[in-house]
Amino acid sequence: MTVLRTPDERFADLPEFPYEPRYVQLDDTRMHYVDEGEGETVLCLHGEPTWSFLYRKIIAGLSDRFRVVAPDFIGFGRSDKYGDRDRYTFQMHHDKMVAFLDALQLRDITLVCQDWGGLIGLRLAAELPDRFARLVIMNTGLPTGEERMSEGFQQWLDFVKRTQDLPIGLVIQRALAAGDNVDPAVIAAYEAPFPDASYKAGAAQFPLLVPIEPTQPGADAMRRTRQVLSKWTKPVQVMFSDGDPITRGGDRFFRKLIPTAADQPEITIRGAGHFLQEDRGEEIAEHIAAFVERTPL
Repeated sequence: MTVLRTPDERFADLPEFPYEPRYVQLDDTRMHYVDEGEGETVLCLHGEPTWSFLYRKIIAGLSDRFRVVAPDFIGFGRSDKYGDRDRYTFQMHHDKMVAFLDALQLRDITLVCQDWGGLIGLRLAAELPDRFARLVIMNTGLPTGEERMSEGFQQWLDFVKRTQDLPIGLVIQRALAAGDNVDPAVIAAYEAPFPDASYKAGAAQFPLLVPIEPTQPGADAMRRTRQVLSKWTKPVQVMFSDGDPITRGGDRFFRKLIPTAADQPEITIRGAGHFLQEDRGEEIAEHIAAFVERTPL
């Protein structure tokens, strides 16, 4: 079994990302995370194929008031990467994050999740509700295979299946409202974790793990998560962007599913694509801060 570790020099001089790397050993892999500030814990979970760099504007906007923790999933960012795609399963990612929460002894968490960060993070909240105080849900879903996925997701899945070497920078660029106007140094930072195709097994496998059939691994977990969230009593803020063809309409799904979502302002992040943290990170940070402040523990 091959475990790869991206050389540290790949992460030199990252723009707007001065944060000290921190690591925790989880069985056979080392997980990287950012841990900045003090106070209530805000846990930021990224998606595909990004890493904690995606949250840099939110970290900067919140770490003067809160403790902001942003891990990299195994296979992403500065975390270790399995060379074998078969090692990447929905359950593996779930188990590693449970171990991460245990290792850091995180409690009273405000979860901030997007993309796969939602599938994994909301499942964690449903299974370990005593650890979580609030949920911030952005551009994600809880697929169970019963409903047809969006056309945007179908196109993305088809692209991944026929691509041998996933062009990480191009994927990011096309999913941003800023598009071709993004600083090349930012795109290079998203590519930094992947020196070559051998490091991209996790990124290549993630889209295939989304439960698009009712019997697919993870579908039952998503159904159970829906059931728990349908009776959720803690504060929930839903914030989707207005320019994401993959998760469009998901905000209505979550507001209908979760009773307490209706207690918070109906926020849409304007002028943002799939990776709304990159497009509108400063604005999102202020929304999160206001949400936490109006829902004290």
